[in-house]
Amino acid sequence: MKYVLFLFTGLLLASCGTPIPLTNEVRTEFGLDNETAMAKVQFLTSATIILERSKESGNQGTDSDGTLIQNSSKEQDRVIIPIGTKCVFESFDGENIVVRFEPGVGHTISFGQRAGQSSGKYYLLADWTKKEGGEVEYANNTYYATTSSGTAYVQVLRKKLQKTKRKDRVVKGMKV
Repeated sequence: MKYVLFLFTGLLLASCGTPIPLTNEVRTEFGLDNETAMAKVQFLTSATIILERSKESGNQGTDSDGTLIQNSSKEQDRVIIPIGTKCVFESFDGENIVVRFEPGVGHTISFGQRAGQSSGKYYLLADWTKKEGGEVEYANNTYYATTSSGTAYVQVLRKKLQKTKRKDRVVKGMKV
């Protein structure tokens, strides 16, 4: 019974993959240099990505009894991609990769390597010169990624499979 439990635990642990960052070394090791190979890989996010956009409108005036009126409205739209969200490869964009999180036109985000970064990870690409956050195109709209979203990079699951066949026997010994 003890051996069956040990075997079951070993199989359970072997079935889980370990998330690792997608790097050029991983791409080279597994031959992920073309779109066909990349399309077969399941990708994950390493951190929560929050994309925000807002629209404000308003006007000022007076009513019939001379009271000043200020009318304003604000509409906010947020896209939240939680940590570990699965995504699929869409295409290459030069040295960058484009991944898809949901069906629909433009529901893609680009990830690329940062200049001067030795880790080789593919981070969220955005225009970080804007005061609102990193400007990103998603679903054919302009969104702004929060600063914490800038730490997000693409991960892949890796399993290490190793088969070992072992035969043990205990020798009883001999008597004279």
